[in-house]
Amino acid sequence: MTTLILSPNLCVAAPSTERPFSFLGRGDIVNIAMDLLFRDTYLAAIRGSLGSKIFQHSFARIKNKKVDILRGGDLSCAYFVTFILSAAGLIREIHATVDGAIRDLEYSGWTKVEKPVAGCVVVWEPAVQERGEVHKHIGFYMGAGKAISNSSKKKVPAEHHVTFGVKRGKPARNIIATYWHPRLGK
Repeated sequence: MTTLILSPNLCVAAPSTERPFSFLGRGDIVNIAMDLLFRDTYLAAIRGSLGSKIFQHSFARIKNKKVDILRGGDLSCAYFVTFILSAAGLIREIHATVDGAIRDLEYSGWTKVEKPVAGCVVVWEPAVQERGEVHKHIGFYMGAGKAISNSSKKKVPAEHHVTFGVKRGKPARNIIATYWHPRLGK
């Protein structure tokens, strides 16, 4: 049984034995039998982030100067993943680096698994980026060989092949770790 408390500004139509499908009053407490589908909600949040610009900027003061440490979405993969995980209560905080995200995953009860399932966090090997910098990459496995991660080219979360395709019969980018959390179910 889940208790819903209606906010002072919200009234909803709901089935009731006393007032079938009537409007409830502001502040009414309503007991409704429901099972919150945590994993489905989590996966929907990831899918719903596709194309979102919300993950493009995070500012820090470096040497007394304001700096966008995500460079307008160029370096937003860890920020995107940990934003979703933090909102879902699956890690402690939001991170701007893959290494910081991995430390928090492991601290927060995520374990490495061999075979990814939808909802797993995926870490890819370091690769040279357009600016010549070498970075690891992090995102979500969504099932059916697809993943969602922040695209440094599009500067927003995008769906792609889990290994970014195949080149000469080999993955374009190797997966180095796949993590699963027990709250996501079996």
